[in-house]
Amino acid sequence: MEVVEIAKIAQQALEDKMGEDIKVLDLKGISNIADYFVIASGNNVNHLRAMADEVEQKLFKVGVKLHHSEGYSVATWILLDFGNILVHLFNKEQREFYSLDHLWGDAKNV
Repeated sequence: MEVVEIAKIAQQALEDKMGEDIKVLDLKGISNIADYFVIASGNNVNHLRAMADEVEQKLFKVGVKLHHSEGYSVATWILLDFGNILVHLFNKEQREFYSLDHLWGDAKNV
């Protein structure tokens, strides 16, 4: 399965859980961190955790395993590391503060 297809599955999982302002950024040729960032906002701790759980479950079903996660207990910024894809889930304040969308402004939206 192509990496972009996996990123789109993560995007759909976030849409299924009513994630807000979902973006998929193509970082190929820009960064050696990952090929894609999937970024979304949630309304509260429980919403962010539900979004994270949904992404992990949907990707696991297609054979993509979570390598590492950060921030699940505090849930103001949850990072899910799937290797070539990093999923960033923010509450609105943290998303605005860190502004990854603008930091990686050279990336193409998928």
